[in-house]
Amino acid sequence: MIDTQPTDFKKLYKNNLDKEVLIDLYKKMLLPRLIEEKMLILLRQGRISKWFSGIGQEAIAIGVTAAMQKEEYILPMHRNLGVFTTREIPLWKLFAQWQGKADGFTKGRDRSFHFGTQEYHIVGMISHLGPQLGVADGIALAQKLKNTGKATAVFTGEGGTSEGDFHEALNVASVWSLPVLFCIENNGYGLSTPTSEQYNCEHLADRALGYGIESHIIDGNNIVEVYTKISSILNDMRENPHPVLIEFKTFRRRGHEEASGTKYVPDELMEYWEERDPLTRFEQYLLDEKIISNEDVEQWNTDYKQDINDGLDLAFAKALPQSTPEQELADVFAPHNHHQVEPETSTQNIRVIDAIKDGLEEAMDAFEDLVIMGQDVAEYGGVFKITDGFVEKYGRDRVRNTPICESAIVEAGMGLSIAGMKAVVEMQFADFVSSGFNPIVNYLAKSYYRWNQKADVVIRMPCGAGVGAGPFHSQTNEAWFYTVPGLKIVYPSSPADAKGLLIASIEDPNPVLFFEHKALYRSSYDDVPKGYYNIELGKAVTYSEGNDATVITFGAGVHWMKQLMEEMDVHIELIDLRTLVPLDKETIIRSVQKTGKVLLLTEDSLTGSVISDIAAFISEECFEFLDAPVIRLGSIDTPIPFEKGLENNYLPIPTLKEKVKKLLEY
Repeated sequence: MIDTQPTDFKKLYKNNLDKEVLIDLYKKMLLPRLIEEKMLILLRQGRISKWFSGIGQEAIAIGVTAAMQKEEYILPMHRNLGVFTTREIPLWKLFAQWQGKADGFTKGRDRSFHFGTQEYHIVGMISHLGPQLGVADGIALAQKLKNTGKATAVFTGEGGTSEGDFHEALNVASVWSLPVLFCIENNGYGLSTPTSEQYNCEHLADRALGYGIESHIIDGNNIVEVYTKISSILNDMRENPHPVLIEFKTFRRRGHEEASGTKYVPDELMEYWEERDPLTRFEQYLLDEKIISNEDVEQWNTDYKQDINDGLDLAFAKALPQSTPEQELADVFAPHNHHQVEPETSTQNIRVIDAIKDGLEEAMDAFEDLVIMGQDVAEYGGVFKITDGFVEKYGRDRVRNTPICESAIVEAGMGLSIAGMKAVVEMQFADFVSSGFNPIVNYLAKSYYRWNQKADVVIRMPCGAGVGAGPFHSQTNEAWFYTVPGLKIVYPSSPADAKGLLIASIEDPNPVLFFEHKALYRSSYDDVPKGYYNIELGKAVTYSEGNDATVITFGAGVHWMKQLMEEMDVHIELIDLRTLVPLDKETIIRSVQKTGKVLLLTEDSLTGSVISDIAAFISEECFEFLDAPVIRLGSIDTPIPFEKGLENNYLPIPTLKEKVKKLLEY
């Protein structure tokens, strides 16, 4: 603990600031303090449901925000009310957000500070805390690429520094020299866990040394120190882009949220920090120096309380959300009007891997704000050599090798989108996406629904068995994401589809998981149109017309079925879904109604697979047209083995013919 209570206030608040600046800083701290006091009253009255108090920590949020330019992004936490008030968000709008009103920032879909606003350049946190650190990296990367000369600030608590996202984000920011101000509010406790049980170094600022990052320790309860030091640091960061880690020493004097209480805090510790209250102590200094008067303080209190009450009256009068399932579903994805670009007549016979490379090149040429990121994607060209030669053509700014930190890179892609750019993130293998799972399912997928922020990110997913790669390089894991609203899932089977669907995925402002089957990379050839063209997402393709039965599949399953149909004299309607989300239900229904029999085929293990859900949908929607039970066929419910014979036994290929015959003979 640091002692920041000298008897001489002049020494504590030594500065060269104008009186107007000092008064402005005081008033900026006073407003959120009065709002908080009012919120605590409303909480006791049951008029709001929850409150996370930042009383005693106002100097940090206000000092940092006041030091920043209004166009610079800030990513605050749930105890940083001062960020929002200093950016002058209308009070009624904030209050409406906290009350879940339709006119809040999230239309009642999320609470407190779980929102962002492009108008005020604020990006709110999610409950998982860590992902916003990597998002700040992405925003700062965009600012650096655009040469705007702007910095980005992101907040976390001392507890959040234990999350892997913290370390990944610092490492990426350091390696890429990004102008990110990482602000740690070291407030003594992570909920009820003291800092002695959170980390084992003397100061969190010391961690910066391991990442080659500049760091500072600042008295977070001294508004003058916060404002002056952060102003100086930010000016340097704007001139010479680089990350800086700040540890603000402060204390949380109320519960993690009000229901938690503070019984776990020793009385003497609470008293110590109450004496160091950033508002009352600064107020006394200004009074002693006759910079302000008691009459000033009284008048500002009166004015602000009136503003608060007026804002509350307006917010309470606002309507609660009135919605329908159709309206809610319409806000899961950002609007996208697909403009069909027809392919050229000239073609070249190439493989899937070549078609994907062509698609990426066409997109990089079409979208100058598109950035490709991934492990070894630059000079090495990626482990599959898809981006070979891209650095020479597009430069290292747009084709970026990343550290091995899937989570931070997905988050950086989100940050690029927030800053108005596009990102393609390559997972070296789809299996490795588990290390970046959280930001995909909790940040990218939910951002548009929560606060109308698009996540313009495509994640390339090399996947699939058949190449003897074993349990960690062979999964086809589309089902992991199929149940998460807000993610689009694309899974081509042919070179021409791979190119057109990839371009369409990059055009789409929503997060897209683009699965690429490794066994098809160099084995599947096709006549692929040259130049730029796209294929609308959500449209299946019917490869063969037939009346005997319908087989619905995607990816490698299409090729398995095509080969089988060459052996059997049958009239099967083969549907390649191509896109799993959105799903082409119309094509499925039309074919099942026509044939009356259906087999669903997947490479994934059968339990919990995408085709299991589609089978349930067919049973509900087409029951009266079925002449046989819906048959599902997938791989066995084991991890994918390495040895070739074991891998063959794992896959559904050996039983495919038997299942088809059973269906036809039913």
